[in-house]
Amino acid sequence: MWEFEIRLQSVQDVQEFVALATGFPFPVQVGNDRYRANGKSFMEMFCLDYSRPLTASVECSEAEQAEFRAVLGRFLVK
Repeated sequence: MWEFEIRLQSVQDVQEFVALATGFPFPVQVGNDRYRANGKSFMEMFCLDYSRPLTASVECSEAEQAEFRAVLGRFLVK
């Protein structure tokens, strides 16, 4: 399992993140300490608090992780 922090700051960011996550075969979970959402569900993603970074987690191979990290680059909290 790979956990990382992301920052989404607009509706467009959420739309883009969901579109990118949907392109991968593994589950993507996003949330904070109170709530977890399916990162491939636009409706669930809007239930989250975007005032601070979110924790995302995926369970995938190292190759898939590297590819996912590359496409999510601008959302990753450094």
